[in-house]
Amino acid sequence: RRKRTRTVRSNLLLSGPEAEKPQRSPLANNRLKTTKYTALSFLPKNLFEQFHRLANVYFVFIALLNFVPAVNAFQPELALAPVLFILAVTAIKDLWEDYSRYRSDNEINHTECLVYCRNEKKYMNRYWKEVEVGDFVQLRCNEIIPADILLLSSSDPDGLCHIETANLDGEINLKQRQVVRRFLELDSEFDPLKFTSVIECEKPNNDLSRFRGYIVHSSGKRDGLYKDNLLLRGCTVRNTEEVAGIVIYAGHETKALLNNSGPRYKRSKLERQMNIDILWCVLILIVMCLFSTIGHGLWMWQYGEKKSVFDVPRLDGNYLSPVLAAVYLFLTMIIVFQVLIPISLYVSIEIVKACQVFFIHQDKDLYDEETDSQLQCRALNITEDLGQMQYIFSDKTGTLTENKMVFRRCTVSGIEYSHDANARRLAMYQEADSEEEETAAKGETLSQRNSVSSHQSIKVVHRSLSMKSHRRTGSRAEAKRASILSKHTAFSSPMEKDITPDPNLLEKVNECARSLEVMRSHEQPLSKLTPELSDIFDFFIALTICNTVVVTSPDQPRQKVG
Repeated sequence: RRKRTRTVRSNLLLSGPEAEKPQRSPLANNRLKTTKYTALSFLPKNLFEQFHRLANVYFVFIALLNFVPAVNAFQPELALAPVLFILAVTAIKDLWEDYSRYRSDNEINHTECLVYCRNEKKYMNRYWKEVEVGDFVQLRCNEIIPADILLLSSSDPDGLCHIETANLDGEINLKQRQVVRRFLELDSEFDPLKFTSVIECEKPNNDLSRFRGYIVHSSGKRDGLYKDNLLLRGCTVRNTEEVAGIVIYAGHETKALLNNSGPRYKRSKLERQMNIDILWCVLILIVMCLFSTIGHGLWMWQYGEKKSVFDVPRLDGNYLSPVLAAVYLFLTMIIVFQVLIPISLYVSIEIVKACQVFFIHQDKDLYDEETDSQLQCRALNITEDLGQMQYIFSDKTGTLTENKMVFRRCTVSGIEYSHDANARRLAMYQEADSEEEETAAKGETLSQRNSVSSHQSIKVVHRSLSMKSHRRTGSRAEAKRASILSKHTAFSSPMEKDITPDPNLLEKVNECARSLEVMRSHEQPLSKLTPELSDIFDFFIALTICNTVVVTSPDQPRQKVG
């Protein structure tokens, strides 16, 4: 009966001759392999994938048919050359794509991390590919997690660890992970050599939101294990100076890699459409060949025993029967009518794809100076689908729109302060925004004309706009300048931070400020304020607290206060 759970023990418990004896663990190692081919499987596997393109099957069939002496219509070697060219170019592209995966895997496998060494009795640098289930790994802030690790120690006073899961689910919000409860209560620093507990957990699975198990201590007590105790491979440690844990799942048994279905042969929309067109072309070709075959058979049959002058006998002196002659002609007509599906079109497509990949890699507009990196085309056979969008998904409002927190009105103790002057100011900003959008639309229309007339027209538009702006009032022009500025500066737009207060509310706030100043000088309590001024004071205190955001840097460790 197959066991439904996994038992994990520390690799540091082995000692003496047992530790020196090489053991082959049944568990997966941490080596990453995403390549699709090997030296032996490349040719058959790549040809199998290429024959998913129906045109390749058709061209190979035609080329092989030319090698039959009774039906050949062209030089066999000449008919085979373009087919071999298409297959070779596609195979070279697939080989280069797989070699890029190999280099990426090699780079990840040779990334270093800190693993506890029994002989040195400290954490030593080791490659990711050398990490095994049962090893103790130490991670520091901004390091990527090399395997699925059970959290046993954290420098955070509350035993927390913050991780960023953007590589798994695209979320940049930090998630909290908690040290296992029993190890959170340790009085001294966590020592891997003293870890004698046994971990029982579920078998490797691809559910990122679930982890169940328990840990059995040497005293016999058990503690439950949940997803909040597990650090997933591919996540990044944030806001925590140092964490340590034991590897539960490694390599292709980690949840991240179990969700990766591996490399597959990708087909562009153009290729899928061409497969359908090929089927129609083959159907038309068969109809044409059948029509020619039937006509040729009837024509040979009407001669009977009297053979036509151009009918050539076989080597033994006998003539072909009308039925056999019709079958031979059917195959010959397939070769003759093969231009119905032009092989030169596919040769041109492969050359164009190779050129597209080259120009994409050499495009200066797609080069990032900060990271000194250029665009990498990982799938070389779907370049024609680049930039084409069919669906746009938005998780919430604000993703594709601009959120602005604008103060419009307030109510304090049942008294409404409408801020009418502020509403009129907001209307001027919105009018300035709409005018600028109209100006941009006019500029785009003018840019489509010839260069000389477009430059003159743009000058006229700018001159007319400047005259309009001078005729406006000062506040209107200032609103437009502020609107332009807000498009280049985040959270500093005058529309958001400049407020024209309500006169009645401003008067009461000033009165409250004067009263507070007098009370502070006479050391009187706040209870001496009138109820109306006290409500206004409480309102602005609450407003200040609700709109205050405390931001921490991503690499700053948390500190416990008090």
